[in-house]
This record gives sequence, C-alpha cells and structure tokens, in this order.
Amino acid sequence: MALKFFDKLSQNFTELLNDTDDYNVIIEVEAKKKFTAHSNVLRCRSLYFRKELDTTTLNENNVKIILISKISEQIFEIILKYIYGGIVNLENVETRIIFDLMLTANELELEELTKKLETTLIEDKASWLKTHFSLVYHSIFLNNNFKDLEKFCNDIVAKYPNLIFDSGDFTSLQESALVSLLKRDDIQMEEGKIWEYTIKWGISQNPTLPTNLEEWNKENFLTLKITLQQCLPYIRYFHISNADIWDKIEPYKKILDKQLWKDLNQNLVLPDRPVKSIILPARLVLTQELPARVKEPFSTIISDEHAAEISSWIDHKTTAYPSTNYPSTNYPYEFQLILRGRKDGFSPQTFWNICHGHTGTVVIIKVKGTDEILGGYNPLMWDNTKSYDAYMHANDSFIFSLGNGNIQNSILSRVAIPQYALYYYGKSYQNSYGPDFGGGSLYMYSSVSNFTMNNESYSSHSGCYEKQIRATGYFPIDDYEVFNVNKKTT
Repeated sequence: MALKFFDKLSQNFTELLNDTDDYNVIIEVEAKKKFTAHSNVLRCRSLYFRKELDTTTLNENNVKIILISKISEQIFEIILKYIYGGIVNLENVETRIIFDLMLTANELELEELTKKLETTLIEDKASWLKTHFSLVYHSIFLNNNFKDLEKFCNDIVAKYPNLIFDSGDFTSLQESALVSLLKRDDIQMEEGKIWEYTIKWGISQNPTLPTNLEEWNKENFLTLKITLQQCLPYIRYFHISNADIWDKIEPYKKILDKQLWKDLNQNLVLPDRPVKSIILPARLVLTQELPARVKEPFSTIISDEHAAEISSWIDHKTTAYPSTNYPSTNYPYEFQLILRGRKDGFSPQTFWNICHGHTGTVVIIKVKGTDEILGGYNPLMWDNTKSYDAYMHANDSFIFSLGNGNIQNSILSRVAIPQYALYYYGKSYQNSYGPDFGGGSLYMYSSVSNFTMNNESYSSHSGCYEKQIRATGYFPIDDYEVFNVNKKTT
C-alpha cells in the first residue's frame, strides 16, 4: 500500500520559486525579464535545461545564467510553474496563448505538457484551430512532434485542399508538410493540379532558377529534382490525364527517372501493357453528401452581391456596371469570418491578436449613422510581432466603398504604389491602430481603445491608391468584420 501526497508536494515545490536565497540559476527571457530557479529541479524536469546547464559556466557568484529568446514572460512563467509544481491553469487563458505555450513546451522538450496541450486544443479549441488554420498549419510542421495536430489539419486539407494550396504563403510550407499531404490517398484535387502545385513549391525554394523554362539547363533541372526528391515518389503519375501528361509533365520530364517517363509514354499508347514503374493507387474521391441545412448569413454588413463584387475585384474582372462580374449566386470565393466587432470587441489590439497569421483577408467597415460601407483587401499575412512600424509591399491590394449598400454606387481603388500598400504597426501602437491601407488612404484608429467610441478612423487620398473612396476626413464606426477569402472547393 502506498500513501501519495502529490498535492502538498506540488505546493511545496511551487513555493521554491519564491525562494530568493537558495537559487543557483537565472533564466532571462525576452532579454529583460529574469527568473530565478534551481539547477536540480530543472535537470530532473527538462532535458532541454539539463543540456543547457551542462554547457553553461558559473559566473563569479556561482550562478548559471541561461538566455532564452522568443519566449514571452507570460508563457515562461506558466512553464516554470509547471516544471516546479506540475500544474498548468488554463482558465481564462486565450487560445492563442495556449497554442504558443504548446510550441514553447515542445521547444523546451517538455513532452508531457506538449502532448496534453495538443490534445486540449484538438478536443476543446477545434473552432479556433480552424479559424487560424494557416497559422496553425505552418507552425506544427517545424518538427515532427505534433502528430495528432498534423492529422487534424491534414484531414481538413484533404477535403478542402485549396485552404493550403491556394493560400498566399503556400510556397513557404515546410517540406515535411507537403510530403505528408502528398502521401494521403484522399486529397480532393485532380492529380494534374497536385503536380502543378508541387512544381510551384519546388521552384519557389530556388529563386535563382530562370523564370523562363526554355532557358533552363541541365543543372537547373537537377536542382529542382533534388529539391523535390522527397515529394516526387508520391505523385500518382498513372492517374494524370493524357492532356496533363503532355501539357504539365512533359516540360519537366528531366526531373523524372528515365524509366518512369518511358513507362508513362508507353501507358499512353498501350495502357494494357505492364510497366516497370510502381503504380500508386488513384486517390479516393469522397462522394458522401451532407444533409441539407439552412444557410446562415455569413455577414451582418454585406450581402452575397457584395461578396461577388469583391470576388470579381480580387480576380481583376471588369468593374463597369452592368458588368461581367461574378453573379451573387455563383462566386468562386468563400468568405470565412475571422472577427466581428459586435462579437469579439472593438479594441484595436483585438484586431491584431485575432487576425495575426491570417492571409488573404477582407476588412469590412460599417460607418455609423449612414449606409456607407468601406473596406480593403490584404493579400499578405497580418503580423502582430513587429517591434516597429513598417510599410508592406503588395501588388494586389485594394480599398473600396460600397456606397450606400447599392452595388451600382461602388468605388474600387487599386494600389498605386505597391511598396506602400499596407502599414503594419509595431507592438507599442497596436492598442490604438487597427488595419491601415496606404498609410492613410483608409485606417482604423481609436485613442480610447474602442473603434466605436469616437470619430478617429480616417480616409483620404494619400496617393498610395488610385483614387479616393470617400470624402477626405474622419468617420465613426458602427461595426466591422474581417474575413478570410479562400477559393471554394468544387
């Protein structure tokens, strides 16, 4: 029989953190905050700290100083309490903090905590993971320790591959992430398109390759072949249409094994004759249909007609009215709500916290006291980690006015100076400024951290965009929404 007193033990060890007399380790995070700790506890609880302590020398006070960058004070305080007491209190903790905590725990080789946080996110925070899909997907493949999250995300991508393949940051995807997708049998995309995206990714990893394929030499093709050596074995070549074999594969045949290219040619002429190459099975096509359900409005500010018009602008279709714009019943983009002021709050910092990591977004602003609707499209990723303000270069950004809600009164203004398309604020200004298009062409601002409390948001003709979208001046905000805009799957 064993008597166990873990609660008291945990409490006693946690109290050690307040012992300022007996510590022999100082841990500095963010190059400013210092935490005191005890080497014996750190060694027992973390392989990371064991290795750090083994390679760190004592200073003149017989104390070892460990420097850890890129970890916030808030997160490291939670980590340290876990190391000493084995307790992590997630009550009232934002999901983004839980996600960052999981990444940090993994970096510090705290396997038990990492696994528990991964499970918590999947079981209790699935909606947040889906809303911040691009951020999550690009983070978890930095190493191979998040197998459950990888499966969670890949199950989604298999059904909706455009979430990743058509995202603006697709080419920055880790190789392991791309390979894990190519291995799957259930990606809902034509094999010829999968080949195209794979080639696109490979070329983007080698920016010195000539842009004109006709100028490529033997070394260029070899470079691409080496880059894609982990990806090419998982392409289902024998399930690519004849037209795509000639239009999409043939130009890059030099990166394939000679036997494979020979077998592909033979298969086109004599499909019943056996080949020497391995033939992977065709990917499964999901045919199950979801039960019919009532479609809830995707927005409280704009309509499907507005979404169709904005979709047309993204695809550079004509803006004349009547026009060849997409119809309101069949436009190619899905507007996925990220943030709604009346639901999530009107603090500028809320915008930066929620929209961070999202790529290809539309900001919709409803002006108080009028029917006026303003907005802007950002093809880049919002980033709240900058320590300083900076202009961002974007060729496809635009701002607009939907007039009084009547599509005939819309005004579109495309970026005129791409290097000044957007203005991202550093951390010290994110509690006052929200999205800013063109450094003044259209921005949201509040000196009291609530966009609806005053008339401080602003629009003008700064020259960064083609034209004014409203009379120059300040305006009050009634509500606003931010959407991820992704290609619909067919």
